[in-house]
Amino acid sequence: MGKIKEYSNGEVTVVWEAEKCIHSAMCVNGLPNVFKPNEKPWINVDAASTDELINTIKKCPSGALSYYMNDGEDKTSEILETKVEVLENGPLLVYGTLKVTHKDGTEETKNRTTAFCRCGASQNKPYCDGAHVKQDFRG
Repeated sequence: MGKIKEYSNGEVTVVWEAEKCIHSAMCVNGLPNVFKPNEKPWINVDAASTDELINTIKKCPSGALSYYMNDGEDKTSEILETKVEVLENGPLLVYGTLKVTHKDGTEETKNRTTAFCRCGASQNKPYCDGAHVKQDFRG
């Protein structure tokens, strides 16, 4: 598993899993004062309210961004209704709580949003890694 970084404002902790990112820029476009990919650290949680952070994180199509409440009220563990969306020329997005069984038999529970590869070029199958952009995938 790749590197996981956490950024906290005391109330909420933002979790960043770089390997999951498909570079949709939903975070950067949603809160440009918080998510600055050309700076280190690239996430400044103090530049927005906790509600703004949570609302933007919920829009992350790959699940690379997640959060948990520092008071123990972990809203990321909610059981959610499952919804599937096909992104034009991109991944298959599955929203909600689901169990993924890998080819080696290991299982993991995914919550919020999971981006599955449709182009076949991902190096992180079954998940999307953004390779569809370089492959000029159409579908």
